[in-house]
Amino acid sequence: MIKVGINGYGTIGKRVAEAVTLQDDMEIVGIVKTKPTYEIRGALDAGFPVYASTKSKISFFEDKGVKVAGVTEDLVDISDVIIDCTPGKLGVNNMEMYQKAGTKAIWQGGEKHAPIGVSFNALTNYSSSINEDFVRVVSCNTTGLARTLYPVLQKYGIDNVQAVMVRRSGDPKDSDRGPINSIEPVLSVPSHHGPDVQTVIEGINIQTMAVKVPTTIMHVHCIIAELDNEPDVNEILSMWESTPRVNLLEGFLHKDGSKIRNLPGTAEIMEFARDALYTRGDLNQIAVWKDGVHAFGKKLYYYQAIHQESDVIPENIDAIRAMFNLESDNMKSILKTNKALGID
Repeated sequence: MIKVGINGYGTIGKRVAEAVTLQDDMEIVGIVKTKPTYEIRGALDAGFPVYASTKSKISFFEDKGVKVAGVTEDLVDISDVIIDCTPGKLGVNNMEMYQKAGTKAIWQGGEKHAPIGVSFNALTNYSSSINEDFVRVVSCNTTGLARTLYPVLQKYGIDNVQAVMVRRSGDPKDSDRGPINSIEPVLSVPSHHGPDVQTVIEGINIQTMAVKVPTTIMHVHCIIAELDNEPDVNEILSMWESTPRVNLLEGFLHKDGSKIRNLPGTAEIMEFARDALYTRGDLNQIAVWKDGVHAFGKKLYYYQAIHQESDVIPENIDAIRAMFNLESDNMKSILKTNKALGID
């Protein structure tokens, strides 16, 4: 059993911890928090040992009745791998600590590729992380782009991709940065998503732009891919139907000339996830509107939705397997993870 420590028990950290407990080849040995805020309840209920980020924080936890097993360094020492879910651009500062302890580590997409050196997507470049010590799971948006573009690349070849990320302004719980009465473009081009895709799909020609909108529940991608060969929409849909962690949904139903709203937007998709009784109402899959997929000549047009809180969770599990070479076949790991997490 691989001993997994979670450094940062927030939106991603708590979900990864729960996902690890559902696997038969890894276990949680502890989680790190900086403050004994409400998320600590989930860790205590799950029986996870709690570690304070620093010695100076221990009394804060104890004052709130939380027994502390130690500090971050103590958890690093007993872990085979640390999943670093600390805030973006801060986590890489922990690399020296992990190196000193001889502990492997996985960072999230908020960190840049360069300091870590290996970026991960289970579908596109799983083998690149086999036996590696340090790996970065790419961001939620990059994960979504990689999952749908990679099979298209394999089947038709891609000349270039142009994509616009319509991004949520904050997560549902982020009341301090929640909906804003504004639409805010990212004025630098490309946005980070295009270069990030290139870290997991070598050689792909992709340009991206991004805009922040006043919603909290999902991102939406508007994608135009110019292919080397003319695509057939039905063949594309069939291909995505068989691609793991891609979910084809119908925006509208048609009956006797009537157009009936089904899953036309992100609000309905999140309700669909809750109705399906997915854990927390999460959607680990990338939602592609099948009635929004079109082809004109060699150009493929489509829309997809990304649940920013959860699509990278199974990727972290697969990254652990790759780093310890528990499974050398990416599809076997993907299917094993999907079965454990109840991903259709």
